[in-house]
Amino acid sequence: MEKKDQLIIAISREFGSGGHEIAERIAKDFDLPLYDYNLMREIAKDKNLPNTHELEKYDELPRSPINVSIRGFSTSTTQNFAIMQFDYLKKKAENGDSFVIVGRCAETVLKDYDCMIPIFILADEDEKVKRIMRIYDMDKKEALATIKSQNRKRKSYHNYYSTAKWGDSRLYELSINSSKLGIDGTVKFLENYIKARQENGKAIGI
Repeated sequence: MEKKDQLIIAISREFGSGGHEIAERIAKDFDLPLYDYNLMREIAKDKNLPNTHELEKYDELPRSPINVSIRGFSTSTTQNFAIMQFDYLKKKAENGDSFVIVGRCAETVLKDYDCMIPIFILADEDEKVKRIMRIYDMDKKEALATIKSQNRKRKSYHNYYSTAKWGDSRLYELSINSSKLGIDGTVKFLENYIKARQENGKAIGI
């Protein structure tokens, strides 16, 4: 059941936009757990599953093109693990937990929760390229190819599991270009919005 002071921040992001760093800093400043690529480890612990590192390779990937349904169960490993993630997030939300979640179609999976604030982080292409070149020690051509590949995967993953389109501004409360304010400025702007959103929620009795 949704609690009065519950807060869920769902951050979707373009690859290279700094969305993950922004999510980390917001989670730290609001003292909230952050779920991203560590989500499979959390699920593995919850279900006593072995080989958590092996499971992570199926995280946030498009569904396998070879998919058969047997007695209502999919044979696609990526699809099964995606559903496990969605169910885990719903369970955390239903328990009244507050957290920051990166990707994983959270803005759709948790759309029934008024305490959920969905945000999309984008950036100018040249800024994304510079960031990826710096972080992964790539040249410009490699960085650009990686950005396109990763965003194509994220779009495919999201659009398969969601009726709404990845990056569509109507799906989020805020879509913000991190290139305009920089990472520090974007974090500050979003945190001010989140605080205002919390206060407004209290005022109207959410």
